[in-house]
Amino acid sequence: MRDFGEIVVLAAADRKGGILALDDALATTPALVSSAIAAIPDDRILAEMTRRIFNAGFSSKVIEAKWPAFEAAFMDFDVNACAFLSDDHFDALMQDRGIVRNGAKIRAVQINAQLVLDLASSHGSAARYFADWPDNDYVGLLNLLKERGSYLSGDAGMRFLRTIGKPAFITTKDVVAALVREGVIARAPTGKRDYAAIQEAFNRWSEQSGRNLTEISRILAMSFP
Repeated sequence: MRDFGEIVVLAAADRKGGILALDDALATTPALVSSAIAAIPDDRILAEMTRRIFNAGFSSKVIEAKWPAFEAAFMDFDVNACAFLSDDHFDALMQDRGIVRNGAKIRAVQINAQLVLDLASSHGSAARYFADWPDNDYVGLLNLLKERGSYLSGDAGMRFLRTIGKPAFITTKDVVAALVREGVIARAPTGKRDYAAIQEAFNRWSEQSGRNLTEISRILAMSFP
């Protein structure tokens, strides 16, 4: 596994303008400082979880166009209201043509609202919980979303965390290809051993470069032709 500085050179070489163009590209998806993540209201945490869930299998443009209807249908993602969704409200949502009428995903909003409430109960807010989670155990946070949330495993959980500003790697096709090239994994990750190896590599590269998980992830993607 080479020094991350060499990988940065590979990525910059593919950008017109070199390292300055690379930094400009990275600026489009900035990670936030812990205090900024912690300031996100819990209704917005639930909203972003929901957006990730419904984006899966649909064009993001379709979900974006329907989003005002989602906000109305889920009561602006009031966490208490969503956590204790009545059967009548659930039935009404299943008849609402303004949203995507997928019963399992609608029920997932309720389950995730309960998770947000649990995290808020123990840490003041779910956002504070995510903000305080150590980046060097990002994989552990993904496991928590998988085990205690609904429809938040894998790509959905990764993209949710990046959306709220949490430093996050996403195992896209190009990132996986770069990780294979660097000898971190042999194939697309499938289990805990693979993700532990990825976390170890990201931690090492972060120490070498001072960059966060989001920046490292995007640089890896850009370094693969």
